[in-house]
Amino acid sequence: MITMIKKYIHIATIILITVLTTTYLHYAKNQTSSPHVYFGELYYLPLLLGAARFGLKGALLTYLLISAAYVTLVWGGQTVDFPWGADRALHLIFTGLFAVVSGKLVERDRNKSRQIEQERYFAGIGQASTVIVHDLKNPLISIQGFARRIQEGKGDISQAAQTIIASANTMQRIVNDVLEFAKPLRMDFHNEDIRAIIRRACESCRTKAAENGITLAEVLPAEPVISATDSFQLARALVNLIDNSVDASSRGGHVTVTAVSAKNKLIITIKDHGIGMDSETLDNLFELTYTTKNEGTGFGVPISKKIIDAHHGMIRVKSQKGIGTEVIIELPIKKMTNPEPITEKCHDARRAQLQ
Repeated sequence: MITMIKKYIHIATIILITVLTTTYLHYAKNQTSSPHVYFGELYYLPLLLGAARFGLKGALLTYLLISAAYVTLVWGGQTVDFPWGADRALHLIFTGLFAVVSGKLVERDRNKSRQIEQERYFAGIGQASTVIVHDLKNPLISIQGFARRIQEGKGDISQAAQTIIASANTMQRIVNDVLEFAKPLRMDFHNEDIRAIIRRACESCRTKAAENGITLAEVLPAEPVISATDSFQLARALVNLIDNSVDASSRGGHVTVTAVSAKNKLIITIKDHGIGMDSETLDNLFELTYTTKNEGTGFGVPISKKIIDAHHGMIRVKSQKGIGTEVIIELPIKKMTNPEPITEKCHDARRAQLQ
């Protein structure tokens, strides 16, 4: 709908400029030549608009429109001498050439942009395929190996079955991550206290941190930080990032999640003192890459960035090999006016999905 409105606005603008220009020329044709020449150049404005908005076809249709108006209003019922008529004819010829050239240039640039987007799209498919193949390879090998042992009657059948089920669950998680990353995010914004979202994300990671001997702590503002937020999606992004920090930390390590209110924004920092990342890993952190972890996929960080971008936020990462990693998230603080109420039942359902 918005695209159609913009299209009609462009068409109306082209017609309006054409009518105003030709009307002026009609009444100025017996005046001095200087303003006549200057306003004659205004014909290039609708031509540019037609070419920029509709390409070669738009430029040619606009040219026909202004030519018809030009001939009717400037030459209609007027006896002209040869120099003046030749000058006006050349003007029409040159504006026609301008329409063709500008239209072709616009279409060439559009075709080039479409080609680049298509190449980027297929490159993304190839990259995603590489990730999928790599991540599915290990659980698939486990399933084949233990299924063969069951078939041959070797080893503990119960343990083999458990391994097959765990591997199948891993494959299912990979497939779900791929589908989730590929589809557009469905955001549901409500005025929420972001502190509660951070606490919930930390609680989701606390059990794993305790099992690995990692201390997970959060430092939050004393006052509520109310902003238009999709609490489920934001908690999901934070869980991915905190989980990565826990995985990167050694037993006895510390992971700290800090939130600080700044001018119209909240800065969330997730800091660990783990293994850190080299420059190559850091440069490709937000791209689809296969994971080097024993569990999980390479979609966690890109999905988190996608969620933060949807909140009009920004994420950046600082890391040094052997020293640790610091993830910095900046979220704008902006309340919704007349927000729709969100029920506790809806909250509980989405929290269950997060867990």
